Amino acid sequence: MIFGRKGRERFLDAVAGFETAVRERNSGRSLRGLQEMYRRFDRAGSDEVAQAGPRLAALLSEVPSGPRGMVAVVVGGCVERGADAAQCAPHVFDGLARTLGAAGEFCERWAATGGGEFPDPEPGDPTPDVVERVGGAAAVGWWTLPQWEMASVAMLNHAAVRTTLGDGRRADLLDAAAAVREASGHDLKCLTYALLVLDDEPLVVLHRPTGTGYALRMSGLGDNFQLHTLLADVLIGGGHVPGRAPSAQEAAVCRDAPGQVPTTGSFNLVTPGGEWVWNEGTPADIPVVDGVRLLVLDPPPYERGWPAGRFFPRMTGDLRLERVLDTEETRRRLALCKQPG
Repeated sequence: MIFGRKGRERFLDAVAGFETAVRERNSGRSLRGLQEMYRRFDRAGSDEVAQAGPRLAALLSEVPSGPRGMVAVVVGGCVERGADAAQCAPHVFDGLARTLGAAGEFCERWAATGGGEFPDPEPGDPTPDVVERVGGAAAVGWWTLPQWEMASVAMLNHAAVRTTLGDGRRADLLDAAAAVREASGHDLKCLTYALLVLDDEPLVVLHRPTGTGYALRMSGLGDNFQLHTLLADVLIGGGHVPGRAPSAQEAAVCRDAPGQVPTTGSFNLVTPGGEWVWNEGTPADIPVVDGVRLLVLDPPPYERGWPAGRFFPRMTGDLRLERVLDTEETRRRLALCKQPG
């Protein structure tokens, strides 16, 4: 190993120095400690990041608001390299909620002071003219929101975090993100899609051309491109319906293999009400009917291709068939479904 034990110890030394400086409220030493952590992070060993992630996450509420987002990014990096996401996530989500609130206040004050094009957060602190216009706390919230989005997605890549987040907390974060997005027009797609990911979620699929139905269960699917490819793998590749089955590699990159490979769509995804379910959306767009999400598969109206893979490359996806519906259940469900308008 190139860096050996001495290199690994240096990162934890930087973490310890940063903790001390923050608790002593020494802003100069805190900044130097943060810079040292960033500089030494790449050389840290797995044992170091495993220790550092929860320590820094627990420290977040004591870090001044300006650099707090940068520390959250370090926590996210530690989680990506093996630190316990479940330990770190509550602290990160607390910071995310505060930041979304401040960013929402920024949008309100920006509109109230004349509006105009929203500033793009640049590296470093908010510019003096922005602070003067909306106030320091609101400016920092807007400026650091991309950092909190990055750190939060690192937490949400883990199923254990998603399943313990709680529906109420998830809904609150989604509402706050939607308010900022609608007020500013700035994309929070990664955060929103990560919060919308479903786990251990039942899905009933009706294949209209053959009059057959299937009960499946999905987890960790970031968008409907991923779902579409896996539906073709399970149903066409499994010999249940006709069509072009994805290759083994096309299916693998939608589950846990790295990279992307070209694929071609096999279906048109439709709601029971006849509306299209766009590949660009998420499985959460599929409506719930009689307590379960219900999706209709029609022939594709035109050929469409895309890079098969995962919207969140670090998130494992899964779709599995649990049972084939009997003829009577399938007929009953299909009778309630409209053709696309």
